[in-house]
Amino acid sequence: MSEIEDHRSQVVGLLGATSFVGTYLLPELEQANRSIVAFSRRNSVRPAGSVKWQTIGDGVAQPDNFEVWIPFWICLAPIAVLPEYFPMLEAYGARRVVALSSTSCFTKENSSDPKERDLAKSLVESEARLQAWAETRGIEWVVLRPTLIYGFGLDKNISEIARFIRRFGFFPLLGDASGLRQPIHAQDVAGACFAALRSSSVANRGYNISGAEVLTYRDMVKRIFAVLGRSPRLISIPLWMFNLGVKLVRVLPHYRKWSGAMAERMNANMVFDHDDAKQNFGFAPRRFELTAIDLPK
Repeated sequence: MSEIEDHRSQVVGLLGATSFVGTYLLPELEQANRSIVAFSRRNSVRPAGSVKWQTIGDGVAQPDNFEVWIPFWICLAPIAVLPEYFPMLEAYGARRVVALSSTSCFTKENSSDPKERDLAKSLVESEARLQAWAETRGIEWVVLRPTLIYGFGLDKNISEIARFIRRFGFFPLLGDASGLRQPIHAQDVAGACFAALRSSSVANRGYNISGAEVLTYRDMVKRIFAVLGRSPRLISIPLWMFNLGVKLVRVLPHYRKWSGAMAERMNANMVFDHDDAKQNFGFAPRRFELTAIDLPK
């Protein structure tokens, strides 16, 4: 398939437009003069610009009309909900779908936390459902699996660590916390989505996408301290103490999903090669250059 060129194919459908990756993707699509139809479950007032907003019902796709031809789609919503919208995508004449999954399908597959194992299983199954649906209908599909996403203070990784440091003044680590990480900025994820949508050499496969810099979990936390303007206060504690601490902080809204499995992964390497993405659609992520803008207010 060639690059998007004809007028009709300038239209891009976007699921999950209000996500924090969508915050970066919408301006990029507008700058590229794409007509955007953004779908949301919430019927709220938003700046229009070149974006046409459509409201969809809870659990069932109920767009206002099917008069617009939308051949290209990007799904930033959790990939597990994407099958709900397969009939809608077909009705709009979908020809290519780019969907975000996660490398958690690999890193949490054998987690000690059953909820994390369920998440990993759900990601794998959802990717398989997308592939089966698309291939039986002659629709091109691309799955992107980002590593640890950060940016705009809206993520659930770096931002939660920053909130913990602000509240308690230190951060607990399990042992050396020497596991390797490759944080990826949400803007680079957005750019990868658009590049994969346009590229003529990308179809019917999945890609792992990761940040340009590899660093240990401990060093990653130190970077957060530095951006917060604080000296690093890292306390190494045993797993049983970490589990006890998790039970205590779970009463706070931002830490309800914390678990001991998080600590266990601090010493596990979670590095994913992104050379295929670089070669096939020019993926070029930044280093872990954390700024105050990337942390919650």
